[in-house]
Amino acid sequence: MRTSNPALNDRVFRSLPSAATDDIMTVDGTINKTFICLGLAFLTAYWSWGNPQLMGLYIPLVIVTLIAAIALSFKPAWSPYLAPAYALGEGVILGSVSSIFELQFPGIVAKAVFITFAVLLCMLYAYKSKWIVVSDKLRSIISVGIGAIFLVYLVTFILGLFGVNMSFMHDSSPLSIGISILVTGFAAASLLLDFDFIENASNRRNTPKYMEWYGAFGLLVSLVWLYFEILRLLSKLQSRNN
Repeated sequence: MRTSNPALNDRVFRSLPSAATDDIMTVDGTINKTFICLGLAFLTAYWSWGNPQLMGLYIPLVIVTLIAAIALSFKPAWSPYLAPAYALGEGVILGSVSSIFELQFPGIVAKAVFITFAVLLCMLYAYKSKWIVVSDKLRSIISVGIGAIFLVYLVTFILGLFGVNMSFMHDSSPLSIGISILVTGFAAASLLLDFDFIENASNRRNTPKYMEWYGAFGLLVSLVWLYFEILRLLSKLQSRNN
């Protein structure tokens, strides 16, 4: 099993001990844990929205959530504790960043949230109905595409540190909007691979129960990425219309 989500990789599951038959990972359990993580993220997002002074915590929280994500990759047994903590920290980041976009483009956050969950439901329906079958070829295409996207993001970030501005990645030109549409499409497609990975891991019948939290964490990572890409795309479209 391969997935484009770095959190949900087969290496982690191969290294797990076998669990007792009455204490194993299930799809329903993972869904429940995902809702808990989403709820925690929404709570802190709402809290940080009304506290603009928390923007000073943005960089430290990004570092902390990154460390938590890396720690989870090596210690999935910690996921019942780190996954909720990650959700809380990610919520503060979401609320702070979203409030900035909302100040510039009133109403954009509500649209982005609605579209994100609409895409989630569409991808879930497409997966469950077998309208889109997650084949090895599809996994490879999406994984390579997402790898290329993050490589471009990394190069753009590094060049930015040296004063090189890749304006086509951030402005509202047709090229920039086209890139955002492509990236958003890959972010949405990554959900299909996450659904498939979680289902296959649950079907093993010996995956430890705590991996439900790990699966929820991985799915949250994809949803946050999708939301940010939709937010960026909408901001570019509104900038072009203004």
